[in-house]
Amino acid sequence: MRLLIVGGLEGQLSAASKIAMERGAKVLHAESVDQAMKILRTGQGADLLMVDVAQDIIRLTGHLEAERIHVPIVACGVRNDARAAVNAIRAGAKEYIPLPPDPEIIAAVLAAVADEGFSLIYRDAAMSSVVQLANQVAKSEASLLITGESGVGKEVLARHVHRQSTRNARAFISVNCAAIPENLLESELFGHEKGAFTGAVARRIGKFEEADGGTLLLDEISEMDVRLQAKLLRAIQERVIDRVGGTKPVPVNIRIIATSNRNLAAAVRDGSFREDLLYRLNVINLVIPPLRERPGDILALAEHFIAIYAKSNGLPERPLSEAARAQITTRPWPGNVRELENTMHRAVLLATGSEIDIDAIRTPEGDQMGMTPPGHASRAAATAEAVTHNLVGRTVAQVEQELILDTLDHCLGNRTHAANILGISIRTLRNKLRQYGDDGAVIPAPGAGQPAQLTAYRNG
Repeated sequence: MRLLIVGGLEGQLSAASKIAMERGAKVLHAESVDQAMKILRTGQGADLLMVDVAQDIIRLTGHLEAERIHVPIVACGVRNDARAAVNAIRAGAKEYIPLPPDPEIIAAVLAAVADEGFSLIYRDAAMSSVVQLANQVAKSEASLLITGESGVGKEVLARHVHRQSTRNARAFISVNCAAIPENLLESELFGHEKGAFTGAVARRIGKFEEADGGTLLLDEISEMDVRLQAKLLRAIQERVIDRVGGTKPVPVNIRIIATSNRNLAAAVRDGSFREDLLYRLNVINLVIPPLRERPGDILALAEHFIAIYAKSNGLPERPLSEAARAQITTRPWPGNVRELENTMHRAVLLATGSEIDIDAIRTPEGDQMGMTPPGHASRAAATAEAVTHNLVGRTVAQVEQELILDTLDHCLGNRTHAANILGISIRTLRNKLRQYGDDGAVIPAPGAGQPAQLTAYRNG
């Protein structure tokens, strides 16, 4: 866990730093926004920025966005000033923490972005065998390929491997190859020199150098352009990289873990993925089964998510009723762990009694987990007929836009989840949303419809 504190915090800096370090964080300090950007460009990196509200947070978020540096911001102030808190959130901060620092609040924020937030929860024998193999190879230097459907927990397993490896004292860096435009992914991975292209205002260290000595996760590697795959293959084979615009090779010492929800052998056959790169990555293949094939994990994961979201929303931790337990264990969960997490999040918010009952486990449309209750076949048929008539006279583009925006709203603004449900790449979804926004449509913002928080568990 790497924490970068920006600003003086009016004498509270040492106290906040001490609390963070006591909880295992590596703490750096920058006096200003400009100094913070210099630190981030050098590859020292940060998992969280704790920023004094006296700093220009809007300018900081602008720099981060322009240089594609993705790191959450928590604003801090010496007074419990509601206006300062609102302004900080509007400027791009995820949370506002009043100072002097409360150790429990600091601990909760750090835990939300630290590795312990990526808990590997499993009980089923099918998943146990995968974890056993992961533990067996974790201390080796072999590249790993983790495959499985969207939402099964590929990044969670990758972080577990890192924690079990001999590199666990160094950084774990994750890059989502599908979320970064093709023309920018090269500089994101390998860095660039000042003036290498328009917008390259300073030398920027890439993810390979930032992960030096540690582990680099290449998430959704199947989405990487085949031309960039050649440069990646050289970096893996020769352990050197070339910054964009650079003239001198830079040595790197990292372990590569890649994930994919696609069949890479089929991608090799259709020419979209290099065969030699697949051989390099696929020294060990960890295949995570879908949730429907590991029913023993469902209740354990559900209880884990209930505990997380009850705590983060200040609600009592209610148990699942027997009827709800029976319902979720027979659900096929096409969205896997990610869908289960979202369902439990809603259930925590909707539950009213002493238990989480079936009524709380429902989709935003109202049907219990998307199931049609017995005896309601006629109503379902009528609804389907009404939907069909509603489509008549409309263009395909109109129907597509409504489907995409409704799905995004259903996913609380989560682009990756919406793209997985729609069966399109995150890049295609972003292009569509940009087009709709230019046409005046209202686009749900990430996190829309849920309380502002730092989610503690994520899945790949």
